[in-house]
Amino acid sequence: MSPGAAFFDLDRTLLRGASAPLLTEALVAAGVAPDRHIPGQELFFRFYELVGESLVGMALARQAANVARGWLRASVQEAAEKAAESLAEIVAPYARPLIAEHQREGRPVVLATTTPYDMVAPLAERLGVDDVIATQYVADDDGRYTGALDGEFVWFTGKLAAVRRWAGARGIDLRDSYAYSDSVYDVPLLSAVGRPHAVNPDRRLLAIAMLRRWPVRWLDAPAGVPKLFGLEPVDVVRTLLARPALFPYARFDIDGTEHIPTRGPVILVANHRSYFDVVAVGITALQGAGRPVRALAKKELFDAPVIGQLARAVGGICVDRTGGPSQSLRFAAEALEAGEPVVIMPQGTIPRGEAFFDPVLRGKSGAARLAAMTGAPVVPIGVWGTEQVWPRAARVPNVLNLMSPPTVRVRVGPPVALGHDDPVVDTERIMSAIVDLLPPEARVRRDPTADELARSKPPS
Repeated sequence: MSPGAAFFDLDRTLLRGASAPLLTEALVAAGVAPDRHIPGQELFFRFYELVGESLVGMALARQAANVARGWLRASVQEAAEKAAESLAEIVAPYARPLIAEHQREGRPVVLATTTPYDMVAPLAERLGVDDVIATQYVADDDGRYTGALDGEFVWFTGKLAAVRRWAGARGIDLRDSYAYSDSVYDVPLLSAVGRPHAVNPDRRLLAIAMLRRWPVRWLDAPAGVPKLFGLEPVDVVRTLLARPALFPYARFDIDGTEHIPTRGPVILVANHRSYFDVVAVGITALQGAGRPVRALAKKELFDAPVIGQLARAVGGICVDRTGGPSQSLRFAAEALEAGEPVVIMPQGTIPRGEAFFDPVLRGKSGAARLAAMTGAPVVPIGVWGTEQVWPRAARVPNVLNLMSPPTVRVRVGPPVALGHDDPVVDTERIMSAIVDLLPPEARVRRDPTADELARSKPPS
C-alpha cells in the first residue's frame, strides 16, 4: 500500500512570508530584472503578507512569464541560487521537522507552488524535498524565456491538475496523501487529498477549515499550539513573566543569564524544588534568551482539567513515563531543530521526604540523550528558595506573604561539557553542574525537622 505523498505550498506555508520580495531583489542584483521602483509595490507585498493571495495578485503572477521574456534562464537560475540563502532564513521553524517526519514514514515530500520552477528549485534542494511541482517557463534554443508556459499555471485548479498528473505517473493515491497550504485558492488540492491541513490560513481558508474540520497548523509553533492575530498563548505568558512585579509574594535574585543564548537551540536544565520553579525558570529564561521556551512536563499535568489544555497550548511537551520517553524526546528534538529553547528538570519530579534534603541530586538521562541526539548545548540552572513560596505540601502558593516575601535565588552557569557517548556519565556531569550553582547550604547533609519533612510531602 502506498504511503501517499505530502504536498506543501511555499509562500506563507513553508515560508513565514512571501518569496517574491527576496526573489525580485536577487534578480535585480544579478542584472536580470530592471532596477525600477513600481509605485505601491511594497504596500502590495505587505498586503500579501497579512491577507494572503488575491485574484489581482495572481493575475499579475500569471503575466510574469511575459515580463520574463528574453531573460536568460541560466542567469535566473544563478540569481535563484543566491536568493535561496535569504529564503532559507525565513523558512518556518517547524517546517523542516515536519518534512523529515514525512520522509521517515516513507512519504515523498513535494513542493507545489505557483512560483516559477527555476526560481524555487535551489530552495527546494536546501529544504531536502523530494520533488517540485511549479510553474514552468519555456526557454528557446538560446536559453531565453519565450513568454510561454510549459503546462499549467500552477495555481488553483491548475495546481490540482499538475499534482494529479505527478501522482498518477508515480502510482500515488491522493486519498492517502497530505497537503499543506495557507490559501483559499488551494481548496481544490486540499479537498482532493485524504489529509488536508490549513497552515497559517487566510481568513477564507480558516472558515472553510473550521466547517470541514480540517486541522489548522502554524509551522512557526509546535503542533497543537493555537494562534490568534499572530500570537500564541506562550506570548501572553511571556508578557506576564517579563514583569516579576506581578509576583509580589516572591523576590527574585537572578544571575548568570548571559550564558543563555539568544538564538538557536539550547537545553536548559534545572533542579526541581517546587511547583513555583516554572515561574522562576521561566523568568530566568526570558531574561537571558528574550524568547519563549518549551518545557517537558509529566503526563499527569497534561491530563489535569484546564491546566492540561493550557500546557498543550503553550507548546509543552508531554512525558509519558508509562510508555517510554522516546516520543517526548522526539518532540523535544523537533523544538530544538526549530531553534527553540527547551527546559528539562532531570529529576523528573519534586523529591519528597528526606530525599528533598539530599545534597546529591539524581537525574534521569533524558537531557543527556537529547543533547547527544541534537548537539544542542546544555545550560545548567540552579534554583533555590522556591519551596518557601510554594511548598510541596501546599495546593497553592502563599500569595498573601507580601510584607516579607521569600527570596528565590536562581543562578545560570556556562554550558556543560558533555561527551555524548555515555548518557549516565553525562547526566552525572549535568547534575553536578546544577549543584555547583546552588548556595553552600544546599551541599551540606543535615537532618531536617519534622515540620520541614511535612512541608516536603504532597498534601494529604
